[in-house]
Amino acid sequence: MNWREMAACRLEDPELFFPVSDDGLSLLQVERAKQVCHRCPVLRECRRWALRYGETDGVWGGLTPGQRRALVQAHRI
Repeated sequence: MNWREMAACRLEDPELFFPVSDDGLSLLQVERAKQVCHRCPVLRECRRWALRYGETDGVWGGLTPGQRRALVQAHRI
C-alpha cells in the first residue's frame, strides 16, 4: 500500500494545503492544514517525499515551503 492511501489529507479539500499567500487569512488556512498533518499516520513519509523531490508549494508533512527551505539549508551547513 502506498503511503498516500493512508494520508489524512486524502479526505480533505486539496485547496486547504495550498494557501494563496503567507499572511492574513492564509495563515489560518496554514494552521488548519498543519492540524490535519499532525494527526496523520504518514506525516514522516509525506515530509520526506516533499524534501526529497523539492516540493516548492503547499503544506507537506506539516511544513510550509519556507520551513522546508530552512530545513534543507540547515542540513547543508
